[in-house]
Amino acid sequence: MSDNLMKINILEYLEETATRLPDKPAFIGPEEGRALTFGRLLRMARGVGSCLIGSQKTGPVAVFMDKEPETAAAFFGVMYSGGFYVPLDAEMPMNRLTMILENLKPSAVICGRKTAEPARGLNYDGDILLFEDICEYNIDARCLEDVRRRHIDVDPAYVVFTSGSTGTPKGVVASHRSVIDYIEQLTRVLKTDEETVFGSQTPLYVDACLKELISVIKCGASAYFIPKSLFMFPVRLLEYLNEKRINTVCWVVSALTMISGLGALEKRRPEHLTTVAFGSEVFPVKQFKMWREALPDARFINLYGPTEATGMSCFYEVTRELSDNEPIPIGEPFPNTRVILIDGEICIAGAGLSLGYYNDPEKTGRSFIANPNITGYREIIYRTGDLGRYNEHGELVYISRKDYQIKHMGQRIELAEIEAAAQAVPDVAQAACVYDERDSAICLFYSGQARKEALIKALKSALPRYMLPAKIERLEQMPLTPNMKLDRKALLDRI
Repeated sequence: MSDNLMKINILEYLEETATRLPDKPAFIGPEEGRALTFGRLLRMARGVGSCLIGSQKTGPVAVFMDKEPETAAAFFGVMYSGGFYVPLDAEMPMNRLTMILENLKPSAVICGRKTAEPARGLNYDGDILLFEDICEYNIDARCLEDVRRRHIDVDPAYVVFTSGSTGTPKGVVASHRSVIDYIEQLTRVLKTDEETVFGSQTPLYVDACLKELISVIKCGASAYFIPKSLFMFPVRLLEYLNEKRINTVCWVVSALTMISGLGALEKRRPEHLTTVAFGSEVFPVKQFKMWREALPDARFINLYGPTEATGMSCFYEVTRELSDNEPIPIGEPFPNTRVILIDGEICIAGAGLSLGYYNDPEKTGRSFIANPNITGYREIIYRTGDLGRYNEHGELVYISRKDYQIKHMGQRIELAEIEAAAQAVPDVAQAACVYDERDSAICLFYSGQARKEALIKALKSALPRYMLPAKIERLEQMPLTPNMKLDRKALLDRI
């Protein structure tokens, strides 16, 4: 067994890398010149941890900061205190922040200078600590060592709040063990090393940012926090990738299709990009082929997994030709992960599973269940709510969410099948379906230059009549969440 597999605390990665590469930039912020070296990152994190221990701020600590290198230092600092961090962001609606804080009851909130004023406006009567003050706190090595000595690998590392079906955010609790298991497998798949330069797209308040944050401190890589504004200007974004010599991206599909759909790859080629990992949504094959044509020597890897499994659970490196109507497989599970299908639903087992939902044992019990295929002992599996199947190559393929399956005109319909048919039409950049329960109507939205008449004609030739949308609307740009995923709720609001 390798030394890495024997780690029980995420901070061991940081300590080893900071000793080896103290002066190398780890995280480079969106503002020019804002960078943290591994040595400085370690010093700041230990200062934050010492301060929290000294002021007895243990357990959950909320981090209310912008996407900047210091935010990573705050995260690791909370871990040094023996507690677990909970990322918040000023982009979140106030009612959502209020619900999270009421559920969490954090021992403190850490903010930056830019977020200090909005932090004081939170519905929170505890201590608000300014990062710039506490990161220079005198390091108490004895207290830090004492906390580490009591630590075990199933202690929580963070809680990330995701959207709940009832409108109440769900706090997913990840342990050090689950994060270490995930990152060990992910970095092998991506072949991450000291030469890797990430271009980070993901906000720091979602679990997807782990692909950069923890991979960087494990492997001694570097990550640029790309200015969010650049994602509205695809050509400038590609110029940024070239300027910073970024060779690896792990982006949501919408970020990639925005670039290919607007023809930016024909104007600027990302010259240094050698690894393109994508996930969270289905990558339309037509758009994927544009990227493949622009970067014929790059590796393209489809990643799949829910927040409840700490990150990604399956991967598929695209090495064969795909037909235009063939979905890109999600492939096979990472080592030390098991995937089973129960009535078509993808279920996951392994050390990568999170600890469940914070302060919600009932919801945890419904989603994290005993494997019904095993009777001699209790193996916990997570029910993803995603439907999947195996193709003729034995590769696992994502079909859709269970809640995207509707009953319409007496027929069971996968909305994803309608979306795939629309995305196969020339000049359709992106397509999404929602169902209007009030009028029992399928509604299709799309972006691109395709004429509505041509799209209707193509759908009639590809789909049975009962699957044809009652409403089709072209949008200049599909609505996106702050994480740049497709915002289906915003589409429903347009009906």
